[in-house]
Amino acid sequence: MNTIQLIAARALLVSARAIFGHAPGHIPTVPVQGRTALGSAGKTSALRRRWITVLPLLGTALLAPHWVRAAAAASASASATTPVEIWKDPSCGCCHDWMEHMQANGFSFTVHDTGNNAVRSRLGLPHKLGSCHTALVGGYLIEGHVPASDVRALLQQKPQALGLAVPGMPVGSPGMDGAAYGNRRDPYDVLLVARSGATRVFKR
Repeated sequence: MNTIQLIAARALLVSARAIFGHAPGHIPTVPVQGRTALGSAGKTSALRRRWITVLPLLGTALLAPHWVRAAAAASASASATTPVEIWKDPSCGCCHDWMEHMQANGFSFTVHDTGNNAVRSRLGLPHKLGSCHTALVGGYLIEGHVPASDVRALLQQKPQALGLAVPGMPVGSPGMDGAAYGNRRDPYDVLLVARSGATRVFKR
C-alpha cells in the first residue's frame, strides 16, 4: 500500500470509528457477571448492516489514488508540447505565422532572431532547398513552411534522414495562406532530405 492509499485508508478508519464508535474488526463486549459476553444479536446485526454500507467506500478509497494518477497522466499528456528551436529573421512575418500554426498544433518554440543562413549551412542542408526559416525538432531539421501534420508524421516514423523541407515560400503552405494571399493554394511538395542531401517526396 502506497502513501496515498494509506492516507485514504486512515481517513476511512476515522470515519468508521465515528460511525460505529469502535475500530473496524472489533466487536465491543459488555460485562456479564464478572466476565465479558458479546452484545445483543440485534446490535451485531445492525453493525453488520453498517459494514455492508461502508465496505464499498473502502474499496473506492483504495482505488481512488489510481484513478487520480491516471487522470493526471492523461492531463499532462494532453497539455505537453513538443519543443522546437527556430532560426529566422526578426522581421519575417510569414515565419511568425508558421510558428502560430505550429503552436496551434502542440509545438513550443525557442527563437533565434539571427537569420538562418549560417545554421542551415552548419546542419548540411543544400542551399537550393532553403527557405526563410530553419528549425530543429526531435533531432530533425525542418526547413520552411512544413505543415505541422507532416512534422508529427516525421517524429512518429523516425526515418534515417536529415529532416523535411519545403523549398522557397509556396503560397498556400502554412504561414503563407489565408485571406492575405487571396486564399490561393499553389501546389508544393514536402521533401524528405537525406543526410547526403538527396531528396524524395514525403507528402504532396
